[in-house]
Amino acid sequence: MILRTADRIRELRTKNNLTQADLARLLYVTRSSVNAWEMAVAIPSTEKIAELCRLLHTTSDYLLGLDQDEMLPISHYSQEEKELLYRMMHYFDEIRHHFASEEEHENQN
Repeated sequence: MILRTADRIRELRTKNNLTQADLARLLYVTRSSVNAWEMAVAIPSTEKIAELCRLLHTTSDYLLGLDQDEMLPISHYSQEEKELLYRMMHYFDEIRHHFASEEEHENQN
């Protein structure tokens, strides 16, 4: 299970166009912690697993290798609920990118 979790963290991080440093910054951990998770040397805490799932848009079952479905099924939601979910995801992605860009700009100065 730990190897599958490590692979999925790496897979989802890269799929979301995040570096280890980006993910570490969003989770308030060190880059070496993220690297240790991806190398199956360490396991994220329960709290960090929940945060990883939120940031990487996946379920804990998928992240932990208990399920093959990467995403939550939304077929049972109404069209209005789906549109709200998509707008919220887009909004949070914009905020994440804004803060990442802002921090990158500060680091360059």
